[in-house]
Amino acid sequence: MDALSWEGDLPQLRSPILVCSFRGWNDAAAAASTALATVANSLDAELIARIDPEEYFDFQATRPTITLTEGQARQIDWPENNLIAARVPGGDRDLVLLDGTEPNLRWRTFSETIATAADALGVEMVITMGALIAEVSHTLAVPITGLASDEELVEELDLQRSSYEGPTGIVGIVHDCCRQVGMTSASLWAAVPHYVAAVPNPKAALALLRRLEGLTGIAVDATDLEAETTTYEEQIGRAVAANPEIEELVERIEAEQVEQLGEGEDLPSADTIAREFQRFLRQQGGQ
Repeated sequence: MDALSWEGDLPQLRSPILVCSFRGWNDAAAAASTALATVANSLDAELIARIDPEEYFDFQATRPTITLTEGQARQIDWPENNLIAARVPGGDRDLVLLDGTEPNLRWRTFSETIATAADALGVEMVITMGALIAEVSHTLAVPITGLASDEELVEELDLQRSSYEGPTGIVGIVHDCCRQVGMTSASLWAAVPHYVAAVPNPKAALALLRRLEGLTGIAVDATDLEAETTTYEEQIGRAVAANPEIEELVERIEAEQVEQLGEGEDLPSADTIAREFQRFLRQQGGQ
């Protein structure tokens, strides 16, 4: 635990859930990190611990950056992995957020550090969020796949089960570490269109956030993210319409997705729709 430094005494949190996202390989179109930032900005967030980057980063691969303070003093910003307590006014539980960058080195030790910190904070569940590039259309709902240490949890969340096999990132390692130590965990993944993967995708971030709300029972103010999603869809729609080849590609992908939905996946249940609508009403503040 030497790499983990607490900012003060351990905070007293109510039945906390740890939510993790990492910039880098696991964060296509910045969807996962944007979703986590939205949670932090919506709630009363407080930095409670830092993980020393010296142990886990190759600084030639993930370089620190220099910024100017007041136009003169130079400040070095190192890659960070910070634990943030997010208290939920009027809620039954609080959140702990791990806002970080995928490390280059010692992934198992890094994951064990996170699991040890979670245990010290009394965390009851760990949720990781990620985003991957896929052949999906920006015009349809964002596919969210998921894994969970408890099969009943997958059923409860109406998640599409991931069938992915291949290279993994730190998100997969953290999820597996939690499983090995007997800590309940879930992993949420958003699929982002490969033809616009180079730009931030607020629509995918919003989809992750909605799934996170359903899993934690905590409503998050996502007004800004909703507005950004509307703008994103309009801008991507105009760009696609201006390029006949891309437009044809998108139409093909959309048709294939719709066909797959019709053949292999169930429509959301009435209970699921009701939960989503109730959450929407809470988001509107009773207006």
